[in-house]
Amino acid sequence: MDIRFEEASVSFGGRVALFPLSLTLSEQRIGVIGLNGSGKTTFARLINGLAKPTMGRVIVEGLDTVADARSVLGKVGFIFQSPQNQIILPVVGDDIAFGLKSRGLAKREIEAAVEAVLDRFGVRHLGDRRAHELSGGELQMAALCSVLVTGPDILILDEPTNQLDLKNRALVEATIAGLGENVIVISHDLPLIEDFERVLLFDQGRLVADGPAPEVIARYREIAL
Repeated sequence: MDIRFEEASVSFGGRVALFPLSLTLSEQRIGVIGLNGSGKTTFARLINGLAKPTMGRVIVEGLDTVADARSVLGKVGFIFQSPQNQIILPVVGDDIAFGLKSRGLAKREIEAAVEAVLDRFGVRHLGDRRAHELSGGELQMAALCSVLVTGPDILILDEPTNQLDLKNRALVEATIAGLGENVIVISHDLPLIEDFERVLLFDQGRLVADGPAPEVIARYREIAL
């Protein structure tokens, strides 16, 4: 993974959401923490172009997130805090296939890719299910399949264990741990990221700590309590 922030900042209506930031991300597992409104989601959205820098640049695998926006979207998958909002078709299998249809693949190739991603996570039974019938954990798995079927190199998850019960939280945690892709996780669930290689802490739009998980989580507790 090669992500570079070059004095990148974001402002909305005169309010600074993220102050100028320069850093390089190369670790496979990165956690992003901070209080609500601290800038962590804005930071993450800059990586795949969902947010645009007001000043500066963000470079992902050599691609500028503004000038090369379409290519960046192919490299960075994003799973939102409410996965039910990104599953746009009623049936899970159809939703997973949707992201492949614009690539000119034959129907047989699309069906094979959908089956492969469902099998990868042991959720073949979800293919024929309707999204509104799924549990929170099943929704996360469906969203994960819909994103990963397109083959991104980097996956960003925004609060992936939010409002999940213990069983579904364990399912999502184990799934994240087993991913081969580069992963960036925004989370208030500190145990989820406590063994990550690197954690970033944001506070009031600024990066205030960056380093090994135990050190940064300890700093976060000082800020939050």
